Amino acid sequence: MNLKRLVNRQVVNNLSRFNGRVRIRRDFSTVTASIHSSNSICDGVALYSFSNPTPILSFNRYMHTIGETKLIGSSFNPKHNDNDSEEDETMNEFLSRFVWIMRGKLTEVYKDCDKQTINNMLLVIVGKVVSEMEKGGLEQMLDVAVATLSQEFSRDLWKTVFEVSNAVLADMEKERKKEKMKGFLQCEEVQELCRFAAEIGIRGDMMREFRFKWAREKMEESDFYEGLKRLREEVRAQEKAEEEGKNTVAMGEEAVTMGEEKPKAVTLPMRHGKINYKIYGLDLSNPKWAKVADRIHESEKLDWPEEPKPISGKCKIVTEKILALKEEDDPSPLLAEWAELQKPSRIDWLTLLDKLKEQNTCLYPKVEEVLLSEKSFQANIRDYSKIIDAHAKQNRIEDAERIVEKMNENGIQPDALTTNILVHMYSKAGSLDRAREALESLRRLGFRPDREIYNSMIMVYVNAGQPKLAESLTREMEARDIKPTMEIYMTLLRSFSQQGDVGGAGRIATTMQFAGFQPNLESCTLLVETFGQVGDPDQARNNFDYLMRLGHKPDDRCTAAMIAAYEKKNMLDKALKLLLELEKDGFEPGLATDSVLVDWLGKLQLVDEVEQLLGRIAEQGEAPPLKIQVSLCDMYARAGFEKKALQALGVVEAKKEQLGLHDFERVVGGLIAGGFVQEARRVHGLMEAQGFASEHLKVSLTASQAFSRKRPSK
Repeated sequence: MNLKRLVNRQVVNNLSRFNGRVRIRRDFSTVTASIHSSNSICDGVALYSFSNPTPILSFNRYMHTIGETKLIGSSFNPKHNDNDSEEDETMNEFLSRFVWIMRGKLTEVYKDCDKQTINNMLLVIVGKVVSEMEKGGLEQMLDVAVATLSQEFSRDLWKTVFEVSNAVLADMEKERKKEKMKGFLQCEEVQELCRFAAEIGIRGDMMREFRFKWAREKMEESDFYEGLKRLREEVRAQEKAEEEGKNTVAMGEEAVTMGEEKPKAVTLPMRHGKINYKIYGLDLSNPKWAKVADRIHESEKLDWPEEPKPISGKCKIVTEKILALKEEDDPSPLLAEWAELQKPSRIDWLTLLDKLKEQNTCLYPKVEEVLLSEKSFQANIRDYSKIIDAHAKQNRIEDAERIVEKMNENGIQPDALTTNILVHMYSKAGSLDRAREALESLRRLGFRPDREIYNSMIMVYVNAGQPKLAESLTREMEARDIKPTMEIYMTLLRSFSQQGDVGGAGRIATTMQFAGFQPNLESCTLLVETFGQVGDPDQARNNFDYLMRLGHKPDDRCTAAMIAAYEKKNMLDKALKLLLELEKDGFEPGLATDSVLVDWLGKLQLVDEVEQLLGRIAEQGEAPPLKIQVSLCDMYARAGFEKKALQALGVVEAKKEQLGLHDFERVVGGLIAGGFVQEARRVHGLMEAQGFASEHLKVSLTASQAFSRKRPSK
């Protein structure tokens, strides 16, 4: 029987109202027979009842072919217009899926019945379903109670019919969404975003997630505007219907008359021989294609991400408890209870983590770490790297290393991104050996370090007192056309200056000029300090004069470095001449210059001049630094000023943690020279408690006790 004679256009419209998202194609093609049973290859989805939002059936998606059927007892083959063919195509697909699922259920229940009996049962069921659809449409049939329907079927049978109908419509809707999603995946805006993401280094699973996220957002936006357009058309249609009231009444009476037509007999086609499935000329009858369909199903899981399950009832209460946990609480019991109630998949866990990240940031890493051992969470390497990155940003090295060990135990090797995080973490913590191992692992993975990696490694080498190894990394950067920054060069120059490495400081200064960075006040001051430490005042003065030729005015620090360089060779006349020249240009000595002069004049035992400088420092409102107190203690002890020496010694002992070996040696040596043996022994004990040792001080203390030199006093 022709399907058009069984299901009129009103029934099709009712079906479209039942699920507005199902696209009704009004094209009654040459469907010239009744329902044809079909075979399939399946994959499972979760469906929802229209009266009950909980899943009611887990059924399989069917890849099937609907063979052309003939009108039984007649050779009539009408020609239909394009609108009718779309309606026929949609209804044909619905009934084909319905018959296939019902055949399986009947075969499962009535195992002893032969094929002919099953076909007769299907004939009766399909006929009754079509009859109910003609009365009020599929929507009304699914919304009414079972008791109000025909009593020819049992309640269980009607329930099964409802479930199968829900399943078929939901599957058709899902197929429509998948096809629509494929179109948006290839749209120009999504492609442009993907190209941009690839340029900034996003690859693999993360790229796939972003791509589907953008396509889904684009599809939702399109659906929103389509909904607005549909509402606008409905309003216009309603206004037009009000204006044409008489025509609407006539059309309604005609629709009622058509709806009251009695269903005609429906027969199932007879099948002969082996069924052959052909798609685009490819024979799919071989059982091996079932395995191919399974693999297609697995790939489609990636193409169409599943949605999280709704949270309700007791599970919602447990969710609120999880979100309200404190950082010191153990989330494992609540997570286990939540998993037992919700039966979650990975998307459900990720949804819970997103809520936790918004409402309880402190607990987020702890919960995510617990989920790494949860089988349903399906943890991948990105989940591990996110937790490691969170611990690294908060300098929790032990926690990050524990996650790395857990990765190795689970058979997941750190990739380039995870190793990159480890390099930055160890560099920030100053762990040179660990950072070097992580860098070598990164190179073994085939990853070429970028500017950030090089900067981190240079800083860890500098902090470890190995500027030459850091310099070799800058050479490697230059060989790869990665230009080091001015800050990196200045860090290396500062490190060489602190070590008094004249050659290294000179190389860095020359490299800076070749790289296009002009010498500034800071770089020239560092060179002056470097040559001053090694006792080369001539080279220090050359750099000092070069700084002035560049147009920079030397500041207090640079002048102090130049005076300290003259102090190494005891060139007091040149130092005083330089100060006079600078004062003519408007320079006023500051605390750094005065500190160097106090130290120098103190060694020369020029007590009056030193006290004049102390008075000028006091006038500036500056407190004398520890270096001046050490110089004063040494000077007053050697000069025999007991009260002032002990006063300066008290200040020095109060800041003993800031003293170095040279400071201790100078204080103890001055006390011994001044005859303050008891105080010298006490300071020597403080020095040893700080971890410093000096053999010549021990010898001096022993000699002073042996000779018992009398303390001078003034």
